[in-house]
Amino acid sequence: MAVFLLVYFSFWKGVRSAGKAVWVTALAPYVVLLILLCRGVTLPGADEGIRYYLTPQWHKLKNSKVWIDAASQIFFSLGPGFGTLLALSSYNKFHNNCYRDAILTSSINCLTSFLAGFVIFSVLGYMAHVQNKSVADVGLEGPGLVFIVYPEAIAMMTGSVFWSIIFFLMLITLGLDSTFGGLEAMITALCDEYPRLLGRHREIFVACVVTFVYICALPTTTYGGVYLVNFLNVFGPGLAILFVVFVEAAGVCWIYGVDRFSTDIETMLGHRPGLYWRLCWTYISPTFLLTIFVFSLLGYEDMISGEYVYPPWSIRLGWALQHHPSCVSPAILFTNCTLHRVLLLR
Repeated sequence: MAVFLLVYFSFWKGVRSAGKAVWVTALAPYVVLLILLCRGVTLPGADEGIRYYLTPQWHKLKNSKVWIDAASQIFFSLGPGFGTLLALSSYNKFHNNCYRDAILTSSINCLTSFLAGFVIFSVLGYMAHVQNKSVADVGLEGPGLVFIVYPEAIAMMTGSVFWSIIFFLMLITLGLDSTFGGLEAMITALCDEYPRLLGRHREIFVACVVTFVYICALPTTTYGGVYLVNFLNVFGPGLAILFVVFVEAAGVCWIYGVDRFSTDIETMLGHRPGLYWRLCWTYISPTFLLTIFVFSLLGYEDMISGEYVYPPWSIRLGWALQHHPSCVSPAILFTNCTLHRVLLLR
């Protein structure tokens, strides 16, 4: 409840209040990562963990799940398809250098993931050293790594209380950032589409949305919450976002047209995008997205399998959620609103 109250008061006034809060929630994780990195590399066995992290395992590139996880990581970290980028960029000036922002943001995102790998595996190497195991035997993927393995490794350190506090403080700030972006996308789209009904009463509307999300999130805090989180990761945005991004890419590049899109960018920036970008928009990106989506559909059983066996009715419910109109990403709503405005301007 405290977290959701913080979320509400952080962006109940729109980007004016959310922008100030993001300065704290976006920069704090970097400070914590650097502190944990300085501590992690001084631990015995850290070199083994870092060596394991930097050693490629080329045979895993044949596994489709690796590519699906990589695509999902990019979608969740950069936010394409969720409407977040569209919502926040709508507040920019018309001639804002979106090319520079895209390159800078994606580069920082990848470098941050690379830095976080050193933080994680230096501590995993220490844990493997203490338990006299290999690094591969102590690591888990997904929530287990963040909430089980890494905290267990921190508990073995001297001053474990301090390291635990800053680690989970970092997780909270990362969660707040994601919540800001996701909710702002939906709220901005609806307030812009219905300015008299919702835009004038933004504070009340935001309170209703946050309360609804808070109630829906409560089941994930129960003893069975981890199974619900895994279920939602697969049947929630996991599969749907791949399809949504493919439809958006196809809509802009094939229906609206790359030439028109390039002309719009030239109007904003003063120069047309290069050949590399036009080839990516026309062929590479849509083809890659469609391929990943197909493999995700074929391998969804592998993604949800584990020690817990989900009952058949839950699998049917998951596919129903995939096809229910109310579960479609807010990005579609916002894209429709934006394209409507573009047509009016033209």
